[in-house]
Amino acid sequence: MHRSLENLAKKHYENFPVGSRFIPKRYRKPVHLIYAFARVADDIADEGTMAPEERIAKIDEWQHSLERGLQGTGSENFFVELASTVQTFKLSPELLTDLLVAFRRDSVNPTYFSYEDLCGYCRFSANPIGRLLLQMFDCSNEQNAELSDNICTALQLTNFWQDISVDTGRNRFYIPLSDMHDFGLKKENILSDENSTAFRSLMKKEVRRTKELFRSGEPLLDLVAKNLRFELALIWHGGMRILEKIEQQNFDTRYVRSSLNALDTTRIFLRALNR
Repeated sequence: MHRSLENLAKKHYENFPVGSRFIPKRYRKPVHLIYAFARVADDIADEGTMAPEERIAKIDEWQHSLERGLQGTGSENFFVELASTVQTFKLSPELLTDLLVAFRRDSVNPTYFSYEDLCGYCRFSANPIGRLLLQMFDCSNEQNAELSDNICTALQLTNFWQDISVDTGRNRFYIPLSDMHDFGLKKENILSDENSTAFRSLMKKEVRRTKELFRSGEPLLDLVAKNLRFELALIWHGGMRILEKIEQQNFDTRYVRSSLNALDTTRIFLRALNR
């Protein structure tokens, strides 16, 4: 069971370690449970051919299963263990249900008009994970939560710029319309090789802005508990490395998806080790 949870979690967060051997063993399964909770809900919103209302109904049931587990009235082993994790580490259940807000939005393929709108989505899709980890490792406070939000939002945005070729195939557009408008682009331009220069300029802006978010959250790497620092450094450098690779392919991610290889993994490890 634990190995399947670990694999499910890693499938969801491929750009950085998830409950790896760089954190104490007692934390690994609890971390995998949280990521697996998010992975399943994300798959409901993404995979298959269900209608939006069917996806939302299934996500609602996923939330009901969580609530039954937390109330001690459920019998599903996964939610019994997740509830135990919430209780043991004094986690905020609201952060888990916040994640489901984002997946419900994904179910209807919304359009984001501004960068602020997109960051509002990240407030539900990514930031709760960071805050849950801060609580789990007993280093949650207002300053750390704000820094964590910056890193988590940056990680989510990085995934958007990395996955444009994948998301557009699902009729998902995470690029803010106002940003596209600034460069004279429309949705149909993203689906073709038209206006390549304008698209690369747009991505250059998004990558620059995302790097600034990463850097604004970087002080957290020295503020979290010691048993989380190295893993967090790997996560931070992993996100930054993806942005570097987007730069190296001249910012055109419409057809080629930047991903990390073995050499990148070594580079990230050494950067985290030497920071």
